[in-house]
Amino acid sequence: MLIDSLAAIETRYKEITQQIEENMDDYQKVAELSKERADLDPIIEKGKQLRQTQKILEEAQAFLDSSDDEEMRNLAQEDIQTLEPQLAALEQELKGMLVPKDPRDQRNVIMEIRAGTGGDEAGLFAADLYRMYTRYADTKGWKIEILSQNETGIGGFKEIIFMVKGKGAYSKLKYESGVHRVQRIPSTESSGRIHTSTVTVAVLAEVEDVDIEIPDSDLRIDVYKSAGAGGQNVQKNATAIRITHLPTGMVVACQDERSQLQNRLRAMSILRARLYEIEEQKRKEERDATRLSQVGSGERSEKIRTYNYPQSRVTDHRVNISSHNLAAVMEGDIDMFIDELTLRDETERLSLVEEQGEE
Repeated sequence: MLIDSLAAIETRYKEITQQIEENMDDYQKVAELSKERADLDPIIEKGKQLRQTQKILEEAQAFLDSSDDEEMRNLAQEDIQTLEPQLAALEQELKGMLVPKDPRDQRNVIMEIRAGTGGDEAGLFAADLYRMYTRYADTKGWKIEILSQNETGIGGFKEIIFMVKGKGAYSKLKYESGVHRVQRIPSTESSGRIHTSTVTVAVLAEVEDVDIEIPDSDLRIDVYKSAGAGGQNVQKNATAIRITHLPTGMVVACQDERSQLQNRLRAMSILRARLYEIEEQKRKEERDATRLSQVGSGERSEKIRTYNYPQSRVTDHRVNISSHNLAAVMEGDIDMFIDELTLRDETERLSLVEEQGEE
């Protein structure tokens, strides 16, 4: 199965090279083909290493079977003992490279954080999570841009929607979708009782116009005057936008920008991402109907992580690992969870590829 897959990729690589040579006057097509070829380059190189190692190993085995020279047989045996684990490692690496990648992995991300159960405390924790993600983005060199926010008035958020701009943002942050639970004593709690609150995080890949088509007839667009926190700073001009997607009833509102056009563009960006995610989830469910694992599925009802302040412990329930340095996690040190989730996801996708190859 591995060799067959490699052969198919090598054939496609040759086809791309030929098409580039035949379309040198079409810049757009050459650029697209060149990108596809560049994506295949590491696989082609690894395939060459595998074939070369395989050939040397076969020669050593043939020599061992046919030679009567004891010293030469011993040398051949040593080569075989060295080459066999090398070949196994190359095969494993190549399998990993052949696992289908999520085409959205390199895209920017739209993140939505909403306070769930817990009242004001949930809103405060929503703000804490927003701060955690901004710190994490800083470590990756990504940029944060707030698209919409609804503050509680005491430093929390009922909802905040923001974009994370940077290469590979979706590949890392997609595992953050789900329900985040916090256990701590609220600052307003005089009796010292521990409260449990929840916050929902949704992670959506940024979607281009060409990715999903939304007919104008499916939209109702309302324009109104925006207001600042507590109803202050009411603008004289109507610049806030509320877009309703009629087929689904989905509503997106944006009022943070100064112009109606900017608010409309932001609202449409959020709407496209949400609708695309719904379609992608449907396709995923159809593809993986027999799979039970929910790692990285981003289901909204799934409790994915608990932040226990009294014990300074953060536990990710999907991979059952904990950090006992809650302060560091809240400062954006979440790679230990994301790396483990990435490994688990890749392992499962590789297993699925291998199962399909055996059928």
